[in-house]
Amino acid sequence: MPRITRLDRAQLDAESQAIYDHYMKERGNVPNMFRTVAHRPEIFRTMIAHFRAVMESGTVPKKLKELAVVRTSQLNSCEY
Repeated sequence: MPRITRLDRAQLDAESQAIYDHYMKERGNVPNMFRTVAHRPEIFRTMIAHFRAVMESGTVPKKLKELAVVRTSQLNSCEY
């Protein structure tokens, strides 16, 4: 059980809600790590910008990057 609650969309400011909306449209969910970091909107927004730069640029396919993230989470017994 996480020590820090995960925020729902209704608990966020408009800018953070837009980020949630993006992920709901793209993935059908908002990853738990994002929902936890959303407690600090300024950190949340910069983390998302960094995350998007990593996932949406470079030569490694996005699906392979996602697979590495999911597998690392699984190996560390983390909820993803």
